[in-house]
Amino acid sequence: MASRAGVGGFGPRLQHAVEERGRLCVGIDPHEFLLASWGLPDTATGAEEFGLRVVEAAAGRVGVVKPQIAFFERFGSAGFSALESVLAAARDAGLLVIADVKRGDVGTTLEAYAKAWLKAGSPLEADAMTVNPYQGFDSLAAALELAERLGKGLFVLAATSNPESTSIQTARRDRGTQRGETVAGGIANRAVAWNAQHASGDLGSVGVVLGGTVDFDTLGVDLPALGGAPRTPILAPGFGHQGAEFAQIRSTFGAATESLIVNVSRSVLAAGPDGIAGAIDRQTAELENALS
Repeated sequence: MASRAGVGGFGPRLQHAVEERGRLCVGIDPHEFLLASWGLPDTATGAEEFGLRVVEAAAGRVGVVKPQIAFFERFGSAGFSALESVLAAARDAGLLVIADVKRGDVGTTLEAYAKAWLKAGSPLEADAMTVNPYQGFDSLAAALELAERLGKGLFVLAATSNPESTSIQTARRDRGTQRGETVAGGIANRAVAWNAQHASGDLGSVGVVLGGTVDFDTLGVDLPALGGAPRTPILAPGFGHQGAEFAQIRSTFGAATESLIVNVSRSVLAAGPDGIAGAIDRQTAELENALS
């Protein structure tokens, strides 16, 4: 499997993918009900076939895919073997891969997670991974340093779209250098600060996950800062099934719109193996129209 590690930073490569193929990111989520609707078995073999078909449909249509690791992991070692095949196919197709793994820990443990998903030549190598900062942003130090060294990216959970997250993410800090900031806002600001110090282009390599259905004023997220130079990438789930609409993107994300990667999953995957390519084309056109 060819590796893109070290070929520029992740930010510049992501910017190139956006310029070439737009802002749509296609999720690879082999839910049990989707496997059934695609006529595939609820097994690792079924998940692999599903993933390979999504990659085939996405190649040449979008620049980024995001496999949700849980839907492969549920099959144990066979599921990881299936995922390795899907990751290799995506990279061979020239797609940037964001591994949605949401890893979070401290010290050498998080470093090991990061090596699994980011290190060149790893069977699970991806271009970026999602990480969970809720043991403190500084707990991400090993992953941040490794990603920078390898030319890879991170997307840090900041303001997620699940409703049960609000009480934690809107809580305000009562100590430290970010005293008075919300948890979500503080996380986003740390990502902005990292990119300001380390970015090698107009777009940084450390992004944030901001759900498309949330109220950023309530969450205390500084959208203009995310959209400032260098821009901080935003991975935005919540479109389609969860209720966010393309038409609302500019009013929702404002000054940070140009930093956006818009993730869609069920809204295209539900079209089935014969309809997914057309669904991706329609979603791409709708997104471009909304942003024009």
